[in-house]
Amino acid sequence: MKRLTVLLTFLLASPVLAQGWGNVAQQEEETGFSWTEPLWPEFWMAWTPATFLLFCGIFSAMAILTILEIRRPGGDERRGILGLTTTRGDRLFISLLGTSYIFLAWLGLVGQPVWWPVGISIVWAIFCFRKV
Repeated sequence: MKRLTVLLTFLLASPVLAQGWGNVAQQEEETGFSWTEPLWPEFWMAWTPATFLLFCGIFSAMAILTILEIRRPGGDERRGILGLTTTRGDRLFISLLGTSYIFLAWLGLVGQPVWWPVGISIVWAIFCFRKV
């Protein structure tokens, strides 16, 4: 009787498995938005959404500084709390350099997530443009 039960179970289950019904409970992995997938897979450089936004931000800042330079030439030189005489471009460079160090230190010491260093970097940029 035991052999008959095993044989019937096998005979009844084999057509079900052959038709693919054994995979019904397995769900496919959803493919949604990813910060690390390339935007254009065939392009020579891996432009991810994160790198694209980074470069758009840098070039937008440079465009704003160009417009400010056209409106008020001279670079708006001033002497800040660091004792340096800086222009707007110098302050942008110092803020970008500080931002890269903030992110490297955060990733080295803390890791993920990186939303906190974004806020710290924005505060650093505001500080650079007002006080340095």
